[in-house]
Amino acid sequence: MTAAPTWSDEHYRALFDPRGVIVAGASSHPGKFGFVALHNLLACGYQGRVFATNLEGTPVLGVDTVATIEEIPAGQADLVFVCTPAKTNLDLLRSCAAIGVKAAFIASAGYGEAGEEGKAAQDELVRVAAELGVLVAGPNGQGVVSTPSSMCAQIVAPMPPPGHIGVASQSGNFVSTFENLAQHYGVGLSRAISAGNAAAVGVADYLEFYANDPETSVGLAYVEGLVDGRTFLERLRRVSEQMPVVLVKGGASDVGARAAASHTGSLATDDRVFDGACRQAGVVRAATIEEAYDAAATFATQPLPKGPRVAVVSTAGGWGVVTADAISRAGSLELLPLPADLRTALDAVLPPRWSRNNPIDMAGGETKDTVPTVLEIAASHPDVDAVVFLGMGIQGNTARMEREGRFYPEHGLERIVGYHERQDRRFTAVAAELSASLGKPILTATELAICDRDNPAVAGCRDAGVLCYASANRAVTALAHLWRHAKWRLARG
Repeated sequence: MTAAPTWSDEHYRALFDPRGVIVAGASSHPGKFGFVALHNLLACGYQGRVFATNLEGTPVLGVDTVATIEEIPAGQADLVFVCTPAKTNLDLLRSCAAIGVKAAFIASAGYGEAGEEGKAAQDELVRVAAELGVLVAGPNGQGVVSTPSSMCAQIVAPMPPPGHIGVASQSGNFVSTFENLAQHYGVGLSRAISAGNAAAVGVADYLEFYANDPETSVGLAYVEGLVDGRTFLERLRRVSEQMPVVLVKGGASDVGARAAASHTGSLATDDRVFDGACRQAGVVRAATIEEAYDAAATFATQPLPKGPRVAVVSTAGGWGVVTADAISRAGSLELLPLPADLRTALDAVLPPRWSRNNPIDMAGGETKDTVPTVLEIAASHPDVDAVVFLGMGIQGNTARMEREGRFYPEHGLERIVGYHERQDRRFTAVAAELSASLGKPILTATELAICDRDNPAVAGCRDAGVLCYASANRAVTALAHLWRHAKWRLARG
């Protein structure tokens, strides 16, 4: 990556919170980048000024285009989204700088990924942009999203819901993957950007901006090749002191490393060395994209635990058993041996057949108020640092079958269906409320998070602004990341 100046907060604000956006190379053809970028910007509710250039000067999507940048009033736009051919972009940048544009996202290809000639063009692009004082994101990127500004300036879908996760990725495809996951699970993003070729601004730069961004509480990044892994992780160590950073690195295997080299043009670092350096830097390294999103969503919505001791609360036994196995495999967590006073407290509200151990298996003995009572008793105990909460959604699932069956709403089904749905939604809402009031992570897990996102228990999590984990194993993995990062912070004083 060619060296670039240190960009100011003003430049990053122009990129993520612009007063106005120019789409350069707008097209009336719905298959062109210049159409999709303008469409997404307009369709997702961006409230700033929108300008567009088109050689013919014909309207596109109701926007009156102009043939040249010079026809746009000065001081009205901070960001240009560039869909024009690489050979025209130097003059375009000069014209944009002349009217006050501070940042450019360049979707155009034909740069560093296109051989020696493309690399030379990329170096010249960076040099000219630095002289002009224009921050260049990309080139060869998919776009930039900022939910605080309702700005979706990208050539892919979707627009994620608002939240506090800031995404920066060397791969544009994984930006859209994280956006898809945010849309499905409901724990949203603050900012998201595809670094593209990262000619002047790379993943570490964006994470440093996020660390000082009041809209962002956790960074989520995907990288492949790193030219200088040591410097990269040293920068991320400083970011980790301000906010958690979750990182996925492609090219962990020999086969993956060769694929990464062909994708990004730079060799992957030795994975074992990189993994150890991540731990030292306080960077949360995830093995998969799903694990990375889960971890980031957990950091964004759950308090840090004060210790490793976990209580498992379940409405039935099997889920608790496999969760105990997952806690054992996690290594850093501990399945808390049930304290005598906690057992006594639970004896008072559960039937004699309950497990009388941790996992706390209610054994189907719950009544209207048993589940929230048991959860509160367990979570509020001073020896419990975190809770994994299982078995939610069963009542809602039953209600769905009854609601969709041919006997509904007769035979008393309307009443019982409503009751089941209210209970499941209530239980997960109580879990979120207890977590916030006690300052302890309480993670609700059910496969219904992916099987039926409209299940009332799943919807209850989403309404409360927390993640409903797709499995107990995924919840435990996320919790282990949460505790390791908390421990890293504690060690640093």
